[in-house]
Amino acid sequence: MLYRLSYVGGTQSDSICYKLRASPMPSINQILDQARRRITRLTPQQAAAEHANGALLVDTRTSEQRSRDGEIPGALVIDRTVFEWRLDPASPTRIPEAKDHDVRVIVICAQGYSSSLAAASLLDLGLVNATDVIGGFAAWQAAGLPVRR
Repeated sequence: MLYRLSYVGGTQSDSICYKLRASPMPSINQILDQARRRITRLTPQQAAAEHANGALLVDTRTSEQRSRDGEIPGALVIDRTVFEWRLDPASPTRIPEAKDHDVRVIVICAQGYSSSLAAASLLDLGLVNATDVIGGFAAWQAAGLPVRR
């Protein structure tokens, strides 16, 4: 188990009295739970309705996943490696649709895990209307929503 150490007191010259506080590093499941507590997630049907009304639907699946499983018509494809830079309104490499911090961004991944982390990352950037799709593309497809092959 990994621990995060932080100095809480004592004198640094006396290594016996130098006090450290150790706290366990969070697991990915704990980080995911924290991210999901910050967002109001959408069902695929809710996401489709919001997308039809102008919300940005951002697909972060890999090109291999999109080739194999299909694409969502009208969704913006943004690779996860450049995701924050493309959606941060203050970034010089942002996409034109990322015009302000109020834009509604709905993130979709394959199964709804990495999209929760990505949506929380957008909240950290001040995009107050970021969210994701419960169950990801698998749930979108299972709901019979549009997919282009």
